[in-house]
This record gives sequence, structure tokens and C-alpha cells, in this order.
Amino acid sequence: MHPKLLAFLAIGCLLLALVDAGRPKITYAPRKPFKPMKPSPPRKKTCDVKANGYGRDDSQNILSALKKCNNGGTVVFKPGTVYTIGKALDMTFLKSVDIDIQGTIKFTDDIVYWEGNSFKYAFQNQSSFFQIGGKDVNVYGGGTLDGQGQPWWQALQTNASIVRPILFAVIGLEGGTIADINLVNSPNWFNIIANSSDVTYDGLHMTAVSTNSSIFPSNTDGWDTLRSTNIVIQNSHINNGDDCVAFKPNSTDILVQNLYCNGSHGISVGSLGQYLGEVDIVENVEVYNIHMSNASDGARIKVWPGSPPGAAFGTGGGSGYVKNIVYNGMHIDNDQWAIELTQCYGVSNASICDQYPSNMTISEIQFTNFDGVTSKTHEPDVATVVCSSPDVCFDIHVSNFSVVSPEGTNDAVCTNVDNSTLGLNCTSG
Repeated sequence: MHPKLLAFLAIGCLLLALVDAGRPKITYAPRKPFKPMKPSPPRKKTCDVKANGYGRDDSQNILSALKKCNNGGTVVFKPGTVYTIGKALDMTFLKSVDIDIQGTIKFTDDIVYWEGNSFKYAFQNQSSFFQIGGKDVNVYGGGTLDGQGQPWWQALQTNASIVRPILFAVIGLEGGTIADINLVNSPNWFNIIANSSDVTYDGLHMTAVSTNSSIFPSNTDGWDTLRSTNIVIQNSHINNGDDCVAFKPNSTDILVQNLYCNGSHGISVGSLGQYLGEVDIVENVEVYNIHMSNASDGARIKVWPGSPPGAAFGTGGGSGYVKNIVYNGMHIDNDQWAIELTQCYGVSNASICDQYPSNMTISEIQFTNFDGVTSKTHEPDVATVVCSSPDVCFDIHVSNFSVVSPEGTNDAVCTNVDNSTLGLNCTSG
């Protein structure tokens, strides 16, 4: 090969390496994904996003950069720059593109606009500011997405039906990573990942903090998976007020590891079985090495019971199963329950649960290597396993469980379950 051509190729390779230098290298440890993740090739060009400044909407600038650098480029949000999104952005057309967020992206707090124009999802009446989808998309950069949740949380106090957007929505993505970014003050859930596969979240920092002690950041789930498979969530820190991670209907082959969760409702399967006639499945989930502080729960599985005749829609009766779920390695720090499993979610009358057992089967569940101290809320009990019938709730195992209450007890509430295989100190139920 001619020396000049060799030199040209060498320079070209160097430029490609420089273009792609910002993308984090993802390492899966100590656990590996259920299936190998798809490789993402280097990008060949860059497109800077122009900021209009002074709080003016940058949505069109963002779309223009994405379209220009789609199919092999990197879109850059420059450091030290504040971008404003005031219009809903549909970014489900992306293919082989990186989004390097080094600056700050703020969403406007125009509640009237967003209620009318955000992307709506039938599941649990959710919506989002924007949605990312397509194939082979990577988002990273160390920057920040700010949902400006305070006005939304305040509005919720007088309008319970307000539809608050999710901060970061991944919808229909095949292959990609979301890594090394900060998410703050989401009006609702921080992340939803739906109808997607082979996606990794790594090194995220999320926090929702109200400036008013009487107004709580409601429903600020960290991640919710829905109709998705082969998802990894790892190496992240979240301070919120609802589920740290929740596996919603038809979530399979999910790995969650190395998380610090504070103020949450735990790592949760569900809720499931809420809607009569629908089939919900959560299968093959591993949760490993979690530090859970100041939460309502550590490990949580929640499904609805059967629905009595004439009951309102959305009050249980759905079918399906929860199977092969492993919680391995969880440190409990002032959490109300170390383990909460229930097939009576959504009902306060235990007799209804007994009379109309859940149509959802829970089986092949493992809770192992738990330690720490709960809060005083339920002492002397530190765990609860409430099944609606042993026919649909079995093969549940607890091992190497050394969690105690502040007074040193380790009792558990166990109902309609085979205590001999459960492995808890069942004293009530």
C-alpha cells in the first residue's frame, strides 16, 4: 500500500477515535447480562447543538442536529451551556447515533402545554417530555437533564389527575446505552424503558428534592421496565420517593446491580395483575449488591388479588406469573421491610384476598445474603410474605438472612405460604 495512503488511513482512524473518545466503556461486573449486548461501532462525524439562550426553546435545533448526525454521528450538547426544551420531541427515528450531553438540558414548566402535548402512554396514564427510540443509540456526557418538578409536585396537591411527564423515556430502542448523566427533579418517573431490548443504564445520578417540606416529590420512580427484555441497570445512585426500580408487565431477562437507593419503595416486581383480562409476566430477573436506605421496602414483589364480580376495572383479576426472581446481596439501612411479598396489593380487606385469590402465580423466588437493620415501623417483624393462596404462591426461599429490627428481633409475617421452605422466622400471619 502507498505510504501516503497509509498515512491518510492512520489519520482517519485517529480522527474516528477522537470523535468517539467521549463514549464510556461499559463493564458488566460482577454479573453479566442474560444475553450479550450488541456492539456499537465508532461514529464518523459530530454535530453541535446550537443554544438560543435566555430560556428560548431549542427543540428545533436539537432535531436538526439529530437528523444531520443520524446514521453514524455524534450530537454534542456543549459544556457550560443551558438548553431549553419547550416542545415535545419525538426521537424514535434514531439509528447509529451518539448523544453527548455535556451541558444542561432544562424542560419548561409550562404545565398547560405539556399536559396537552406530551407523549401519552396507555399504561397507568403515563406521559413523557420526549421519547428516544430506534437502533444503536448511546447517551452520555456527564451533563444534566432537569425536569423542574417542583411546580408539578405543587400542582398535584390540588389536582390529583394532573398528567406529569416522565423525564427520560426510552420507547422502542433496540441496542443502546444511557450512561454518566445526571437526572434531577423529574415531575414523575425518572426513566421508563418500554418495548425495548439490549439496553444498558450505567453510572446515572438521580435526585428529586422538594424546596417545600410540605410538598413531596411523588411517584419519582428511578426506572420502570415495560414489555422489554435484556436490560441492565447498574452502578447508579438515586435519591427519590418511590420505587428505585420497578419491573412492570412483560419484563424479562433484567439485571440490576450495584445501586445505592435512598428514600425509595425498594426494588419492586410490579405491581402486576391489576387489569382483568390482561396477562402480565415478569421472568428471569437478578438483583445484586444493593444498598437500600430509608425506604419502605428492600426487596418487594406486589401483585393484585382476583377481582370480585362487579368490581371496578383496574382493581385486580389479571393473570400471568412472576418466576425466577433472584435478590442476592442487599444491605438494609432503616427500611420498613427488608422483604415484602404480597398477592393482596391494592386491597385492605384480607377476606377479599382469601375469597378471590390472585390469578397470578409467584414461584422460584430467592432472597439471599441480606443484612442490616430495619426501621422501627413494623418491629418485631422485619419481613412479610402474604400470599392469597399456597396454590399460586410457592417455591419461595430465603437464605443467609441476618436482618434485624432496632430491638434485635427478626420475626416475619407469613400468610398462605409453606413456611418450611420459606426460611424466615415466621411468628405471625
